[in-house]
Amino acid sequence: MLRLGEKYRHLVHGGGCGCQSLQVQQASLRLERLTRRALLAGIGATLVAGTQRPALAQAADPPPKLLFRQARLFDGRAASAGADRQVLVEGDRIAAIDGANNPPPDGATVIDCGGRLLMPGMIDAHWHTLFAAVPAQVAVTGDPGLIYTASTAEAERTLLRGFTTVRDLGGPVFTFKQAIDTGIIAGPRIYPSGAFITTSGGHGDLRMLTEIPRKAGELSIMEQAGGSMIADSLGEVQLRVREQLLQGASQIKMMGGGGVSSPRSPLDMTSFSEEDLAAAVAVARDWNTYVTVHAYAPQTVRRAIAAGAACIEHAHLMDEETAQQMAEKGIWLSTQPFQSTGDSAPLTGPSAVRFGQVIAGTPVIYGLARKHGIKVAWGSDMLFSPTITARQSVMLTHLSEWYSNADILKAVTSTNAELLALSGPRNPYAAKLGIVEPGAFADLLLVDGNPLENIALLENPEKNLAVVMKGGRIHKNTLG
Repeated sequence: MLRLGEKYRHLVHGGGCGCQSLQVQQASLRLERLTRRALLAGIGATLVAGTQRPALAQAADPPPKLLFRQARLFDGRAASAGADRQVLVEGDRIAAIDGANNPPPDGATVIDCGGRLLMPGMIDAHWHTLFAAVPAQVAVTGDPGLIYTASTAEAERTLLRGFTTVRDLGGPVFTFKQAIDTGIIAGPRIYPSGAFITTSGGHGDLRMLTEIPRKAGELSIMEQAGGSMIADSLGEVQLRVREQLLQGASQIKMMGGGGVSSPRSPLDMTSFSEEDLAAAVAVARDWNTYVTVHAYAPQTVRRAIAAGAACIEHAHLMDEETAQQMAEKGIWLSTQPFQSTGDSAPLTGPSAVRFGQVIAGTPVIYGLARKHGIKVAWGSDMLFSPTITARQSVMLTHLSEWYSNADILKAVTSTNAELLALSGPRNPYAAKLGIVEPGAFADLLLVDGNPLENIALLENPEKNLAVVMKGGRIHKNTLG
């Protein structure tokens, strides 16, 4: 059951690698005053807006059986698509795949694909569900109900771009996730990290100067809002990790070094000691899940590797020695193909300089990953602008600089699903994702064209995605 009231402040406050700004702190003060009545008004406005677009709104219960016929099928793993395939969906799962063109089962709804390509729903391994599309000035001056409604609308837009699952790497989206899972709002499946965990002076420590020095037993504004938690001792690290896990985190996000947007955390700095990171890893292992570490500088990445982290986020400044260590130990790299300033909301001052460093490091890191055979996950890390979030699929097609179209489609489906599976028993979803096979979730996209031949088709989902299905429910169908 969705719980309202004070906990709803988490729904409108997010954080992460790219969304750290002082404006968010000011927004938190406003969001703390958000009432149950205002939230209900926001939810109501969203649901009313949804009824005005029946072709895109979330459907009712899926039909007991639905058959996609005459499809070219990319199953998420193969390098090519099989022609003239049928895929039967029952409830929220894929029931059967047929290449013999057998007649539809009794009572089945039929979608004639007309030779279009059917593929798994896409997965974004580095997303920020809240504030992804809310400009900073709206976060500061906008009505809290508008902020919540904007985040809800963006969740639907994310889904309609074909991203049926995201790994959320900053901010407590636990209740927002519950609202999606229970069908209150439309959006992708969420693998939540909860609050990212940082140190004093680390990326995500956005305290105002009036909040320094830190006072024992008092939380900063950002911590009260649940966006991040400061941990300056081994005991605090263990406590903060456990707090996220007990709220339902599927994995833990540690801020190992500096970031682009935090005003006082340059990219070359390292935050946690190896002992602290190892303590976080140990707690996560006790819960049978894993830690991913935000890190850019090579020494920060190496410290995370030594501490036992299973995944590194970003790593755009990584060197050859570090890449070799990652490959030898089987560490995942979750990174973004940032190529220009157009891949971010406008930045100024030190943040702009740091983002320039990240852009310069993009071809280097992908070159090292390919050379050493590192396991690479793709994520977009789009933030603070509906214009930028609309480029989510463009960030995916940036990979064509280094990978074939088939490899890109595998990366955004089955490969990213392998990373999600590291959460083990903390995986919030019971069936397989990122593949088309019997028993997997019926998260399916029908593309008007063949992205195996032209990956740029995915850059225009409004035009080129004919059907978007998540869990057997059709959220978009332009075929009638």
